[in-house]
Order: sequence, then structure tokens, then C-alpha cells
Amino acid sequence: MGSFSRQEFFHELVEGCLLPTAQQGLEQVWQLLVICLLCRLLWILGLPSYVKHLSTVAGGFYTLYLFFELHMVWVVLLSLLCYLILFLCRHSSNRATFLSITILIYLLMGELHMMDTTTWHKMRGSQMVVAMKAISLAFDLDRGVVANVPSPVEFMGYIYFVGTIIFGPWISFNSYREAIEGRKLSFSWIWKVCVSWVKSQLCLITSNCVAPYLFPYFIPIYGDKLLRNKTKRKIRWLLAYENALSFHFSNYFVGYLSETTTTLAGAGFTEEKDNLKWDMTIARPLHVEFPRSMVEVATSWNLPMSKWLNTCKLSVKWDTFTALDFLTIVSFVLLSLGFITYIEHVLRKRLAAIFNACILSKKCQPNCSHKNNKVLWVYVINVAFSTLAVFHLAYLGSLFNSSVDYMDDDEESDVANHTIQKWSELSWASHWVTFGCWVLYRIIL
Repeated sequence: MGSFSRQEFFHELVEGCLLPTAQQGLEQVWQLLVICLLCRLLWILGLPSYVKHLSTVAGGFYTLYLFFELHMVWVVLLSLLCYLILFLCRHSSNRATFLSITILIYLLMGELHMMDTTTWHKMRGSQMVVAMKAISLAFDLDRGVVANVPSPVEFMGYIYFVGTIIFGPWISFNSYREAIEGRKLSFSWIWKVCVSWVKSQLCLITSNCVAPYLFPYFIPIYGDKLLRNKTKRKIRWLLAYENALSFHFSNYFVGYLSETTTTLAGAGFTEEKDNLKWDMTIARPLHVEFPRSMVEVATSWNLPMSKWLNTCKLSVKWDTFTALDFLTIVSFVLLSLGFITYIEHVLRKRLAAIFNACILSKKCQPNCSHKNNKVLWVYVINVAFSTLAVFHLAYLGSLFNSSVDYMDDDEESDVANHTIQKWSELSWASHWVTFGCWVLYRIIL
């Protein structure tokens, strides 16, 4: 599409990208949606609990096979290993520690080519869901939130809950128990499913058909110059923003799709007296694209993940940076994100104390003690930090493109070179700015 004129592009957009993308999206997940609906209908029949657990195990197994075929055995092996550790440590008060170490060793073995890298990475999402569920259950057992180690069929029902096993998100063990009780069907339930599905498809289309061509066609800032030459230095940041936006919307697509499957399967609600609200929220796109701070980005990117990290952090008494650093073994991006977020957090906290103003990373409550909140210079500082957050997101997101997503075993070693190349093209600007913010923080400390 890059060689098309703007008029030709818009003419071909619908038939060449929008419709095929939506059709392929439906073809890949329609069976999962049907299984989620069938489980939801089965659970309202008042069947014995063990039948409900077995049904979600069967549904989870089938969907794993649909997506991973026989490679699903590695997900199954991880779940069996988790239950074995929980059972062997059933009299210990440190089950979460033992289980976390075991899972980490297992995942590291997988990353170190226990099987071919491409296949392993395809299952990474499901592996992470299983790990997060098992670890959260271990923490609940240690704290007494869950009284006893569940039976094998109940544990496997939770792990393989059909609404979350493929796309997530993490849900607590008690949320799973509430889901299989089988709440009555309602208009608000089906409305939530439909809205989340529509949003997921819009995000998929934006990621595939809009974001990659944002500035050449939709916002032609440089006109035909951008169409003729995309390697000029002055437009590298625009290309970085395009890559970042495409990656962001692919994440929103997965988030809204997981909202759809989880709600369709009967989870993702809050109950206030007799009022049931189907209000599961995975991501807040507006808070990411127009953020107050990088802290808000890290939280709004995946709300269940943030809740899970906060639960673990409180349990083992980690500080803010340690909780963020827990993820930094995964990639260069998360490592950089951890430092950027932490430095911005402590800098704004210090500035808020000096100026007695509402310029913290998180928005102050209406009854906060700061003297300066609704004055012009406070808004200017907050807007400046918001702009800086968008700058960091474009920089970090410049790494993500299809060539990296589909690297095979022989090319995995090129990830570091790709990272260095991309960030070198942008003069390591985000890292230098972060270093400058750290220097400023140390000066005013």
C-alpha cells in the first residue's frame, strides 16, 4: 500500500484490509466464543460442582488444542507441576515462594530452547496465565483467603477456565468459583459481550489497517515527501509513533477480546447487594494514549496484571520499584520502562513536595492537602509530563514490528541488534532524557 496514491489507498482500504482483517479475526476465535457460551449455559443448569469443573477443563483442553495442537502438552505440564508443588507444600506457609521459584525455573528452561523458540513463544500468553493463576492461589492459601488446597478437578477447572486460558486475563480463584455458580442471563451481560467484541474488532482494524499508514494517508503531515522517502531523519519519530500505535492497539485488541471471552463464560462481574454489574475492564486506551504519567501507562496497560502485581507486592512487602523490576527479565523494553517509570515517579513526588502542588504521577484526590492544584502552572507541568510520556511510548514502541514478532530460532540472537539499531536511530533520546530526570532528582533531593 505504500506506493499507492492517497486516493487509491482509501479506495482499496475496505476491500483490501478492513473486511479481510475482521473476517480473519472472527474465523480464528469463533469456536472459542461458542465454547464459552456453551459453558455459560451449562453452568446455569444447577449441575453438581464437579461436573462444572470438568466441563471447563474439557473446554479449556479443546481450545488449547485448537490454538496449539499437541504443543499444548507444555501448558498442561506446567499446570500439573503447579498442583504438585501446592500439594507437597500444603502444610507450609511459604507456598507462594516455592511455587514462584519452580515456575521461574520451568519458564527459563522453556526460553532456553526446551523446545523450538517459535512454538514456545506462541504459547507464552497461556503459560503466563497459568503461572499467574497458580501463584495468586498460592498467595491466597498463605494468607488464608482460600482455606485449603483445592481438589485436583477444582484446581484444573480454575487453571483451564475456558474464558481466560487463551487470551487471559488473570482472575482470582474466588472469581472463578463465583463464575461457575451460574448467574442468570441478562441483557447487561449480553450487552457487555457485544460492546467488548465490537471494540476488539475496531482495535484490530486500527492496528492492522490504520496505524501503519497513519502519517502517509490519514494525517499527511509531510505530504508526498513522506510517501516517496520514509528513511529521512526528520520523520523517524513519526515512524516510531506509528509502530508504537500499532502495537498499542494490538494490545487493546487482545484486552477487549479477553473481556469478551471472560464475560461470555460468566466471569468478570461485581456484585453489590442484588445488583450484578458486568464491568470487567482490561485496559484503558485513553489513559495510555493520553497519559498523565508513565505510572498511569503501566497501570492502565493491563489492569488485571497491575492488580496481580499489587497483590504480590503487598504480600511480600516489595516497594514500588521492586514490583516493577519483577518484570524486567522479560525484555529490554520492560527494563527501560521500569527505570523510566520509577525515575518519573520519584521526581514528581519530590517536585510535588517542593512546590506543594498536585503534580504527582497519579491524580490527587479532591480533598488532597496540596495548596496548589487548579492554577495554570500546575496544569502546564502536568501537560509537560504527559507529553514526555507520549515521547517515551513512541521511543519504546519503535521496537515492535512484524519482523521481530516472527523471528525463528536462528534469528532470535538478532533481537539485541535490532534493539540497538532502532534506538540508535533515535539517538537513545528517551534514555538520555531519563538520565537527565534522574540527575535533576538527585540535585533537588
